[in-house]
Amino acid sequence: MVTFCIPPGPLRADTTVPGDKSVSHRALMLAAMATGVSRVVGAGPGEDVSATRRALAILGVAFAGELVSSPGVGSWNEPAAPIDAGNSGTTLRLLAGALAARPFRTTLVGDASLMRRPMGRLVAPLAALGASVEVGPAGCPPVTVGGTALRGADVRLPMASAQVRSAVALAALQADGPTTITSPPGFRDHTERCLEAMGLGRRLSEVDFLVVPGPVTPGVWVVPGDLSSASFLLAAAALRPGSEVTVRGVTLNPGRTGFLDVLAAAGARVRQTLTGLLHGDPVGDVTVAAGDLRPVRVSGTLAVRALDELLLVALLGAAAAGETVVSGAAELRVKETDRAAAAVRLVRALGGEAAELPDGFAVTGRGGLAGGEVDAAGDHRLALAGAIAAVIAPGGVTVRGFESAAVSWPDFVDALEALWS
Repeated sequence: MVTFCIPPGPLRADTTVPGDKSVSHRALMLAAMATGVSRVVGAGPGEDVSATRRALAILGVAFAGELVSSPGVGSWNEPAAPIDAGNSGTTLRLLAGALAARPFRTTLVGDASLMRRPMGRLVAPLAALGASVEVGPAGCPPVTVGGTALRGADVRLPMASAQVRSAVALAALQADGPTTITSPPGFRDHTERCLEAMGLGRRLSEVDFLVVPGPVTPGVWVVPGDLSSASFLLAAAALRPGSEVTVRGVTLNPGRTGFLDVLAAAGARVRQTLTGLLHGDPVGDVTVAAGDLRPVRVSGTLAVRALDELLLVALLGAAAAGETVVSGAAELRVKETDRAAAAVRLVRALGGEAAELPDGFAVTGRGGLAGGEVDAAGDHRLALAGAIAAVIAPGGVTVRGFESAAVSWPDFVDALEALWS
Protein backbone atom coordinates (compact mmCIF):
# COMPACT_ATOMS: atom_id res chain seq x y z
CA MET A 1 0.00 0.00 0.00
CA VAL A 2 1.50 3.35 -1.07
CA THR A 3 0.09 6.83 -0.44
CA PHE A 4 0.71 9.62 -2.94
CA CYS A 5 0.50 13.27 -1.90
CA ILE A 6 1.71 15.57 -4.65
CA PRO A 7 2.69 19.08 -3.50
CA PRO A 8 1.00 22.11 -5.07
CA GLY A 9 2.62 24.02 -7.89
CA PRO A 10 3.63 23.27 -11.49
CA LEU A 11 5.18 19.93 -12.43
CA ARG A 12 8.21 20.04 -14.72
CA ALA A 13 10.62 17.53 -16.23
CA ASP A 14 12.81 16.84 -19.25
CA THR A 15 13.29 13.11 -18.98
CA THR A 16 13.30 9.63 -20.49
CA VAL A 17 11.29 6.50 -19.70
CA PRO A 18 12.08 2.76 -19.78
CA GLY A 19 12.22 0.81 -23.03
CA ASP A 20 8.94 0.19 -24.79
CA LYS A 21 7.24 -2.95 -23.52
CA SER A 22 5.58 -3.86 -26.84
CA VAL A 23 8.79 -3.44 -28.84
CA SER A 24 10.83 -5.28 -26.19
CA HIS A 25 8.65 -8.39 -26.48
CA ARG A 26 8.94 -8.36 -30.26
CA ALA A 27 12.68 -7.71 -30.33
CA LEU A 28 13.36 -10.56 -27.91
CA MET A 29 11.04 -12.89 -29.81
CA LEU A 30 12.59 -12.15 -33.22
CA ALA A 31 16.12 -12.37 -31.80
CA ALA A 32 15.21 -15.77 -30.34
CA MET A 33 13.83 -16.97 -33.68
CA ALA A 34 17.11 -16.08 -35.41
CA THR A 35 20.07 -18.46 -35.45
CA GLY A 36 23.08 -16.92 -33.76
CA VAL A 37 23.78 -14.00 -31.46
CA SER A 38 21.74 -10.78 -31.43
CA ARG A 39 21.74 -7.72 -29.18
CA VAL A 40 18.61 -6.16 -27.70
CA VAL A 41 19.49 -2.71 -26.40
CA GLY A 42 17.26 -0.85 -23.95
CA ALA A 43 14.62 -3.52 -23.35
CA GLY A 44 11.96 -2.66 -20.78
CA PRO A 45 12.74 -3.60 -17.16
CA GLY A 46 9.27 -4.77 -16.16
CA GLU A 47 8.04 -8.20 -15.14
CA ASP A 48 6.16 -8.75 -18.42
CA VAL A 49 9.37 -8.47 -20.45
CA SER A 50 11.12 -10.74 -17.96
CA ALA A 51 8.34 -13.29 -18.56
CA THR A 52 9.23 -13.37 -22.25
CA ARG A 53 12.92 -13.95 -21.43
CA ARG A 54 12.07 -16.79 -19.03
CA ALA A 55 9.78 -18.45 -21.56
CA LEU A 56 12.37 -18.27 -24.33
CA ALA A 57 15.09 -19.60 -22.01
CA ILE A 58 13.03 -22.77 -21.52
CA LEU A 59 13.15 -23.23 -25.30
CA GLY A 60 16.96 -23.07 -25.35
CA VAL A 61 17.63 -19.34 -25.81
CA ALA A 62 20.45 -17.90 -23.68
CA PHE A 63 20.53 -14.34 -22.31
CA ALA A 64 23.61 -12.47 -21.08
CA GLY A 65 22.91 -8.79 -20.55
CA GLU A 66 21.95 -7.39 -23.96
CA LEU A 67 23.07 -10.53 -25.80
CA VAL A 68 20.57 -13.11 -27.04
CA SER A 69 22.04 -16.43 -28.24
CA SER A 70 19.68 -18.84 -29.97
CA PRO A 71 19.86 -22.10 -31.91
CA GLY A 72 17.06 -20.67 -34.09
CA VAL A 73 13.35 -21.36 -33.93
CA GLY A 74 13.82 -24.57 -35.94
CA SER A 75 15.98 -26.00 -33.14
CA TRP A 76 14.07 -24.82 -30.09
CA ASN A 77 13.82 -27.37 -27.27
CA GLU A 78 10.61 -29.22 -26.57
CA PRO A 79 9.55 -28.03 -23.11
CA ALA A 80 9.06 -30.68 -20.46
CA ALA A 81 6.19 -28.80 -18.79
CA PRO A 82 3.79 -25.95 -19.57
CA ILE A 83 5.47 -22.57 -20.09
CA ASP A 84 4.32 -19.91 -17.63
CA ALA A 85 3.85 -16.45 -19.21
CA GLY A 86 3.12 -14.83 -15.85
CA ASN A 87 0.85 -11.81 -16.25
CA SER A 88 1.91 -11.15 -19.84
CA GLY A 89 -0.73 -11.62 -22.51
CA THR A 90 1.78 -10.43 -25.12
CA THR A 91 4.21 -13.18 -24.14
CA LEU A 92 1.55 -15.87 -24.40
CA ARG A 93 0.03 -14.71 -27.68
CA LEU A 94 3.29 -14.02 -29.53
CA LEU A 95 4.85 -17.25 -28.30
CA ALA A 96 1.78 -19.19 -29.46
CA GLY A 97 2.44 -17.90 -32.97
CA ALA A 98 6.18 -18.58 -32.87
CA LEU A 99 5.59 -22.14 -31.61
CA ALA A 100 2.75 -22.98 -33.97
CA ALA A 101 5.03 -24.57 -36.60
CA ARG A 102 7.16 -26.61 -34.21
CA PRO A 103 6.88 -30.40 -34.52
CA PHE A 104 6.11 -30.75 -30.80
CA ARG A 105 3.15 -29.59 -28.73
CA THR A 106 3.61 -26.79 -26.17
CA THR A 107 1.15 -25.67 -23.52
CA LEU A 108 1.17 -22.03 -22.40
CA VAL A 109 -0.29 -20.85 -19.09
CA GLY A 110 -0.10 -17.78 -16.86
CA ASP A 111 -1.02 -16.30 -13.51
CA ALA A 112 -4.59 -16.11 -12.23
CA SER A 113 -5.27 -12.89 -14.14
CA LEU A 114 -3.90 -14.17 -17.44
CA MET A 115 -5.81 -17.45 -17.09
CA ARG A 116 -9.02 -15.39 -17.31
CA ARG A 117 -8.10 -13.48 -20.47
CA PRO A 118 -9.49 -14.36 -23.94
CA MET A 119 -7.24 -16.55 -26.06
CA GLY A 120 -9.87 -18.13 -28.28
CA ARG A 121 -9.26 -15.30 -30.75
CA LEU A 122 -5.96 -17.04 -31.63
CA VAL A 123 -7.58 -20.24 -32.81
CA ALA A 124 -9.18 -19.36 -36.15
CA PRO A 125 -6.36 -17.13 -37.48
CA LEU A 126 -3.65 -19.67 -36.67
CA ALA A 127 -5.83 -22.55 -37.87
CA ALA A 128 -6.11 -20.75 -41.22
CA LEU A 129 -2.36 -21.42 -41.57
CA GLY A 130 -2.89 -25.09 -40.70
CA ALA A 131 -1.87 -24.77 -37.07
CA SER A 132 -3.31 -26.98 -34.35
CA VAL A 133 -4.44 -24.74 -31.47
CA GLU A 134 -6.43 -25.69 -28.39
CA VAL A 135 -7.64 -23.38 -25.63
CA GLY A 136 -9.23 -24.01 -22.28
CA PRO A 137 -12.80 -23.51 -21.13
CA ALA A 138 -14.47 -20.25 -22.17
CA GLY A 139 -11.65 -19.59 -24.64
CA CYS A 140 -9.11 -18.86 -21.88
CA PRO A 141 -5.70 -20.48 -21.23
CA PRO A 142 -4.20 -22.98 -21.21
CA VAL A 143 -3.27 -22.65 -24.88
CA THR A 144 -1.67 -25.66 -26.58
CA VAL A 145 -0.04 -25.28 -30.02
CA GLY A 146 2.29 -27.07 -32.41
CA GLY A 147 2.69 -30.40 -34.12
CA THR A 148 1.71 -29.47 -37.69
CA ALA A 149 3.33 -27.90 -40.75
CA LEU A 150 1.98 -24.48 -41.80
CA ARG A 151 0.91 -23.11 -45.16
CA GLY A 152 0.46 -19.52 -46.28
CA ALA A 153 -3.09 -18.16 -46.33
CA ASP A 154 -5.23 -15.03 -46.36
CA VAL A 155 -6.02 -14.38 -42.68
CA ARG A 156 -8.78 -11.94 -41.74
CA LEU A 157 -9.13 -10.82 -38.12
CA PRO A 158 -12.38 -9.38 -36.74
CA MET A 159 -10.56 -7.13 -34.24
CA ALA A 160 -7.69 -4.61 -34.43
CA SER A 161 -5.42 -6.69 -32.20
CA ALA A 162 -1.69 -6.13 -32.60
CA GLN A 163 -0.98 -9.20 -30.48
CA VAL A 164 -3.06 -11.53 -32.66
CA ARG A 165 -1.68 -9.97 -35.86
CA SER A 166 1.83 -10.51 -34.49
CA ALA A 167 1.11 -14.11 -33.51
CA VAL A 168 -0.06 -14.79 -37.06
CA ALA A 169 2.98 -13.04 -38.52
CA LEU A 170 5.47 -15.04 -36.42
CA ALA A 171 3.75 -18.27 -37.45
CA ALA A 172 3.58 -17.17 -41.08
CA LEU A 173 7.36 -16.67 -41.20
CA GLN A 174 7.59 -20.47 -40.87
CA ALA A 175 4.85 -21.34 -43.38
CA ASP A 176 5.06 -22.77 -46.86
CA GLY A 177 4.11 -19.76 -48.96
CA PRO A 178 3.22 -16.11 -48.25
CA THR A 179 0.44 -14.95 -45.91
CA THR A 180 -1.74 -11.84 -46.02
CA ILE A 181 -3.03 -10.46 -42.71
CA THR A 182 -6.04 -8.11 -42.61
CA SER A 183 -7.87 -6.51 -39.69
CA PRO A 184 -9.74 -3.31 -38.81
CA PRO A 185 -7.51 -0.22 -38.42
CA GLY A 186 -6.08 1.33 -35.27
CA PHE A 187 -3.61 -1.40 -34.22
CA ARG A 188 0.04 -0.77 -33.34
CA ASP A 189 2.10 -2.16 -36.22
CA HIS A 190 5.53 -2.64 -34.60
CA THR A 191 5.84 -6.23 -35.88
CA GLU A 192 4.91 -5.30 -39.44
CA ARG A 193 7.45 -2.48 -39.50
CA CYS A 194 10.18 -4.78 -38.18
CA LEU A 195 9.45 -7.46 -40.77
CA GLU A 196 9.35 -4.89 -43.57
CA ALA A 197 12.73 -3.50 -42.47
CA MET A 198 14.15 -7.06 -42.56
CA GLY A 199 12.72 -7.81 -46.01
CA LEU A 200 10.32 -10.40 -44.62
CA GLY A 201 7.10 -8.56 -45.40
CA ARG A 202 5.46 -5.76 -47.31
CA ARG A 203 2.64 -3.35 -46.50
CA LEU A 204 -0.18 -3.67 -49.04
CA SER A 205 -2.52 -1.07 -47.49
CA GLU A 206 -3.27 0.56 -44.14
CA VAL A 207 -4.66 -2.75 -42.84
CA ASP A 208 -3.22 -5.41 -45.18
CA PHE A 209 0.25 -6.85 -44.68
CA LEU A 210 2.06 -9.55 -46.67
CA VAL A 211 4.38 -11.87 -44.73
CA VAL A 212 7.12 -13.46 -46.83
CA PRO A 213 8.32 -16.63 -45.09
CA GLY A 214 12.01 -16.99 -44.40
CA PRO A 215 14.62 -17.12 -41.65
CA VAL A 216 15.05 -14.22 -39.24
CA THR A 217 18.65 -13.03 -39.27
CA PRO A 218 20.47 -12.07 -36.07
CA GLY A 219 21.12 -8.38 -35.53
CA VAL A 220 20.98 -5.42 -33.17
CA TRP A 221 17.60 -4.28 -31.84
CA VAL A 222 17.41 -0.85 -30.24
CA VAL A 223 14.23 -0.36 -28.17
CA PRO A 224 12.77 3.17 -27.96
CA GLY A 225 11.17 4.62 -24.84
CA ASP A 226 7.68 3.44 -23.91
CA LEU A 227 5.05 6.01 -24.89
CA SER A 228 2.43 4.27 -22.74
CA SER A 229 4.68 4.75 -19.71
CA ALA A 230 5.45 8.33 -20.75
CA SER A 231 1.72 9.02 -20.94
CA PHE A 232 1.44 8.91 -17.14
CA LEU A 233 3.95 11.75 -16.80
CA LEU A 234 2.43 13.63 -19.73
CA ALA A 235 -1.03 13.30 -18.17
CA ALA A 236 0.34 14.73 -14.92
CA ALA A 237 1.51 17.80 -16.86
CA ALA A 238 -1.90 18.22 -18.49
CA LEU A 239 -3.71 17.91 -15.16
CA ARG A 240 -1.70 20.48 -13.17
CA PRO A 241 -1.92 24.17 -14.27
CA GLY A 242 1.40 25.71 -15.29
CA SER A 243 3.10 22.34 -15.81
CA GLU A 244 5.24 21.18 -18.71
CA VAL A 245 6.86 17.77 -19.22
CA THR A 246 9.09 16.58 -22.06
CA VAL A 247 9.83 12.88 -22.59
CA ARG A 248 12.55 12.06 -25.09
CA GLY A 249 13.21 9.12 -27.39
CA VAL A 250 9.81 7.41 -27.28
CA THR A 251 8.07 5.44 -29.99
CA LEU A 252 5.74 7.55 -32.12
CA ASN A 253 4.14 4.59 -33.87
CA PRO A 254 0.76 5.89 -35.14
CA GLY A 255 -1.02 3.06 -33.34
CA ARG A 256 0.42 4.33 -30.06
CA THR A 257 -0.17 8.10 -30.25
CA GLY A 258 -3.93 8.16 -29.70
CA PHE A 259 -3.58 9.51 -26.15
CA LEU A 260 -1.58 12.47 -27.45
CA ASP A 261 -4.52 13.29 -29.72
CA VAL A 262 -6.87 13.00 -26.72
CA LEU A 263 -4.67 15.35 -24.68
CA ALA A 264 -4.76 17.93 -27.46
CA ALA A 265 -8.54 17.61 -27.80
CA ALA A 266 -8.84 18.09 -24.03
CA GLY A 267 -7.01 21.42 -24.22
CA ALA A 268 -3.40 20.49 -23.41
CA ARG A 269 -0.63 21.85 -25.62
CA VAL A 270 1.09 18.88 -27.28
CA ARG A 271 4.23 18.92 -29.41
CA GLN A 272 5.72 15.86 -31.14
CA THR A 273 9.23 16.07 -32.64
CA LEU A 274 10.34 13.21 -34.89
CA THR A 275 14.03 12.44 -34.39
CA GLY A 276 14.49 9.26 -36.41
CA LEU A 277 13.44 5.69 -37.17
CA LEU A 278 14.23 2.45 -35.34
CA HIS A 279 13.49 -0.74 -37.29
CA GLY A 280 10.98 1.19 -39.39
CA ASP A 281 9.25 2.74 -36.35
CA PRO A 282 9.19 6.54 -35.88
CA VAL A 283 10.86 7.74 -32.68
CA GLY A 284 10.97 11.19 -31.14
CA ASP A 285 10.32 13.60 -28.28
CA VAL A 286 6.96 14.64 -26.82
CA THR A 287 6.22 17.78 -24.81
CA VAL A 288 2.90 18.39 -23.04
CA ALA A 289 2.02 21.67 -21.34
CA ALA A 290 -1.11 22.30 -19.32
CA GLY A 291 -4.01 24.23 -20.84
CA ASP A 292 -7.64 24.86 -19.98
CA LEU A 293 -9.06 21.35 -19.72
CA ARG A 294 -12.35 20.53 -21.38
CA PRO A 295 -14.37 17.30 -21.63
CA VAL A 296 -13.78 15.01 -24.60
CA ARG A 297 -15.47 12.17 -26.44
CA VAL A 298 -13.27 9.25 -27.42
CA SER A 299 -14.58 6.57 -29.77
CA GLY A 300 -13.84 4.57 -32.92
CA THR A 301 -10.25 4.23 -34.10
CA LEU A 302 -9.09 6.82 -31.57
CA ALA A 303 -10.33 4.61 -28.70
CA VAL A 304 -8.32 1.70 -30.15
CA ARG A 305 -5.18 3.83 -30.53
CA ALA A 306 -5.50 5.12 -26.94
CA LEU A 307 -6.66 1.83 -25.38
CA ASP A 308 -3.82 1.46 -22.87
CA GLU A 309 -4.26 5.07 -21.71
CA LEU A 310 -8.04 5.24 -21.28
CA LEU A 311 -7.73 5.10 -17.49
CA LEU A 312 -5.92 8.42 -17.81
CA VAL A 313 -8.76 9.77 -19.93
CA ALA A 314 -11.03 9.14 -16.94
CA LEU A 315 -8.75 11.39 -14.85
CA LEU A 316 -8.79 14.09 -17.53
CA GLY A 317 -12.57 13.89 -17.47
CA ALA A 318 -12.67 14.25 -13.70
CA ALA A 319 -10.47 17.37 -13.89
CA ALA A 320 -12.56 19.05 -16.62
CA ALA A 321 -16.02 20.56 -16.24
CA GLY A 322 -18.66 18.50 -18.03
CA GLU A 323 -19.11 14.98 -19.35
CA THR A 324 -16.25 12.96 -20.86
CA VAL A 325 -17.37 9.83 -22.71
CA VAL A 326 -15.32 6.84 -23.87
CA SER A 327 -17.10 4.38 -26.18
CA GLY A 328 -16.13 1.76 -28.76
CA ALA A 329 -13.61 0.35 -26.28
CA ALA A 330 -15.09 -3.05 -25.41
CA GLU A 331 -11.54 -4.42 -25.36
CA LEU A 332 -11.13 -2.66 -22.00
CA ARG A 333 -13.30 -5.40 -20.51
CA VAL A 334 -10.71 -8.13 -21.21
CA LYS A 335 -7.44 -6.54 -20.08
CA GLU A 336 -5.65 -7.44 -16.81
CA THR A 337 -8.83 -6.24 -15.14
CA ASP A 338 -12.10 -4.98 -16.56
CA ARG A 339 -10.68 -1.49 -17.12
CA ALA A 340 -14.01 0.07 -18.01
CA ALA A 341 -15.31 -0.90 -14.57
CA ALA A 342 -11.92 -0.03 -13.04
CA ALA A 343 -12.04 3.51 -14.47
CA VAL A 344 -15.43 4.03 -12.85
CA ARG A 345 -14.27 2.60 -9.50
CA LEU A 346 -11.17 4.78 -9.59
CA VAL A 347 -13.11 8.02 -10.07
CA ARG A 348 -15.84 7.14 -7.59
CA ALA A 349 -13.39 6.01 -4.89
CA LEU A 350 -11.76 9.44 -5.03
CA GLY A 351 -15.00 11.39 -4.78
CA GLY A 352 -15.90 11.82 -8.44
CA GLU A 353 -18.89 10.84 -10.56
CA ALA A 354 -18.65 8.14 -13.24
CA ALA A 355 -20.77 5.44 -14.86
CA GLU A 356 -20.09 2.34 -16.93
CA LEU A 357 -21.18 2.02 -20.55
CA PRO A 358 -21.39 -1.29 -22.41
CA ASP A 359 -18.21 -0.46 -24.34
CA GLY A 360 -16.60 2.21 -22.16
CA PHE A 361 -17.46 4.74 -19.47
CA ALA A 362 -18.62 8.29 -18.79
CA VAL A 363 -17.16 10.74 -16.27
CA THR A 364 -18.86 13.92 -15.09
CA GLY A 365 -16.06 16.26 -14.19
CA ARG A 366 -16.11 18.98 -11.55
CA GLY A 367 -12.58 20.28 -11.70
CA GLY A 368 -10.84 17.57 -9.71
CA LEU A 369 -11.15 14.81 -7.11
CA ALA A 370 -11.10 14.78 -3.33
CA GLY A 371 -8.79 11.84 -2.66
CA GLY A 372 -9.13 8.47 -1.00
CA GLU A 373 -8.09 4.86 -1.45
CA VAL A 374 -8.11 2.70 -4.61
CA ASP A 375 -7.33 -0.96 -5.19
CA ALA A 376 -4.99 -1.73 -8.12
CA ALA A 377 -6.51 -5.23 -8.31
CA GLY A 378 -3.29 -6.61 -9.80
CA ASP A 379 -3.42 -4.25 -12.80
CA HIS A 380 -0.20 -2.29 -13.34
CA ARG A 381 -1.88 0.50 -15.31
CA LEU A 382 -4.54 0.95 -12.64
CA ALA A 383 -1.79 1.21 -10.01
CA LEU A 384 -0.02 3.92 -12.02
CA ALA A 385 -3.26 5.76 -12.77
CA GLY A 386 -4.08 5.81 -9.06
CA ALA A 387 -0.76 7.53 -8.38
CA ILE A 388 -1.38 10.13 -11.11
CA ALA A 389 -4.86 10.80 -9.70
CA ALA A 390 -3.11 12.44 -6.73
CA VAL A 391 -2.23 15.34 -9.07
CA ILE A 392 -5.89 16.44 -8.90
CA ALA A 393 -6.74 15.02 -5.47
CA PRO A 394 -5.50 17.37 -2.72
CA GLY A 395 -6.45 14.82 -0.08
CA GLY A 396 -3.94 12.34 -1.49
CA VAL A 397 -4.45 8.87 -2.93
CA THR A 398 -3.58 5.55 -1.31
CA VAL A 399 -3.07 2.70 -3.80
CA ARG A 400 -3.49 -0.80 -2.43
CA GLY A 401 -1.49 -3.35 -4.38
CA PHE A 402 0.80 -0.73 -5.89
CA GLU A 403 3.49 -3.40 -6.30
CA SER A 404 1.74 -4.46 -9.52
CA ALA A 405 3.27 -1.34 -11.13
CA ALA A 406 6.48 -3.40 -11.46
CA VAL A 407 4.87 -5.30 -14.33
CA SER A 408 5.76 -2.38 -16.58
CA TRP A 409 7.70 0.26 -14.57
CA PRO A 410 9.49 -0.80 -11.38
CA ASP A 411 11.02 2.68 -10.79
CA PHE A 412 7.89 4.74 -11.47
CA VAL A 413 7.83 6.40 -8.04
CA ASP A 414 11.27 7.91 -8.65
CA ALA A 415 10.14 9.30 -12.02
CA LEU A 416 6.98 10.75 -10.49
CA GLU A 417 8.81 12.43 -7.61
CA ALA A 418 11.25 13.99 -10.07
CA LEU A 419 8.38 16.10 -11.44
CA TRP A 420 8.52 18.39 -8.39
CA SER A 421 11.87 17.69 -6.70
